[in-house]
Amino acid sequence: MSFVLFVPWLCYGQSVSTNLPFPKLTLEQARQTAFAHSWDLLSAKSGIDAATAQGIVAKEFPNPTASLSVSQIGTHDAATTEGNGLWHRSYDTVAAVTQLIEIAGKRSDRQAAARAGVMGAKARFYDAKRTLDQGVTKAYIAALLADDNAGVLRESARFMNREADIGKVRLKAGDVSESDFKQIQISAEQFDLQVKAAETAAVQARVQVEVLMGVRQPKGDWAPADSLEQLGAVSPPPAAPAPDAERPDVLAAQADLRGGQFNLKLQKALRIPDPTFSIEYEHLPQPPGPPADDTFGIGVSFPLPLWNLNRGNIEAARAAVAQFEMALGKARTQAAADAVNARAEYQEASERWHRYKTQIVPQSASTRAAVSFAFEKGAATLVDLLEAERTDNTVRMAAAQAMSDTASAAADVAAAQTVVTELELNSRK
Repeated sequence: MSFVLFVPWLCYGQSVSTNLPFPKLTLEQARQTAFAHSWDLLSAKSGIDAATAQGIVAKEFPNPTASLSVSQIGTHDAATTEGNGLWHRSYDTVAAVTQLIEIAGKRSDRQAAARAGVMGAKARFYDAKRTLDQGVTKAYIAALLADDNAGVLRESARFMNREADIGKVRLKAGDVSESDFKQIQISAEQFDLQVKAAETAAVQARVQVEVLMGVRQPKGDWAPADSLEQLGAVSPPPAAPAPDAERPDVLAAQADLRGGQFNLKLQKALRIPDPTFSIEYEHLPQPPGPPADDTFGIGVSFPLPLWNLNRGNIEAARAAVAQFEMALGKARTQAAADAVNARAEYQEASERWHRYKTQIVPQSASTRAAVSFAFEKGAATLVDLLEAERTDNTVRMAAAQAMSDTASAAADVAAAQTVVTELELNSRK
């Protein structure tokens, strides 16, 4: 089922997070913290501000130009019957104001391109939130998997240490050789080392979650409050048609194409010269008789399109439109492919986890317990014991991986089906 993503726009500001205030962290807490403080999301929000500023620029009129010129400045006998002041001398003084007027729809095309830019920026913000949600979820699941793997290895280490204690007793009794006892000790020590490596990997996975959350000083010193089994049991919503909605990256590509088309129209319109209208006031005192009448005048000027017909910019805009069309087609194809691939991945991972949970894990645990009991009674060899433990260890880690894959695939399905409408984009300020 496709769903529309709602974003609390006003809650975003400059990141102020430092350390996590809670020792245990749920997936929902991680997501909400990331939505408020993620660097990538804050950067996407600044993109909206920049596009909005460009929209303001597109709406502004060009400023008029004021000019004042004085000519026929004489060095001698410049006085008139009015006097010898600066305004009364026989100078030709002209004050003028000019204003450029855009014609041929240039202004409307520029504004339409700016509006498309704002919509594209908003769509990219939604897409950044969609991918951030997906990334935080998968990073949190990876942290859970690392913890589960460490737990499996710790249990195996405890088991082998217990077997080493039993082997020590049997060695004194002469039931096992010293070489067999050494092998048990070596296996126990190997599991101890693997536990430390797994715990380090778990810390690294938790740090990655903090990075996505925008934590300034990530340390990985928190524990997941959710379990891998809980998240793996969450089914993704079923696919459903949404005729009025698209995935945010598709909407962003549509906005880019629309903006490119308006820019192409603008570049074509720029071939038509814009007139500049002027209003003049001329002051002409003349010696030696009475001063001449002051005059007003109007004028218009425009460049002659003889050498520059803006062909280069038009061709560049046309090429950009072609690129935007290809990008839109690619985005639509990728969105459809993501949905299909995520569904297939979820189906496979879910079936694999179900089989591990109901068949393979119980059988492996039963086999390990039987071989351990037999070894303690002297009815099984050391090779049988080590093989059973390694097999069970591999099976349990594979089952955890299947749970992780199922939960990650569910997150991929949800991300692939996240859609938003243009109406909602337009309604956001």
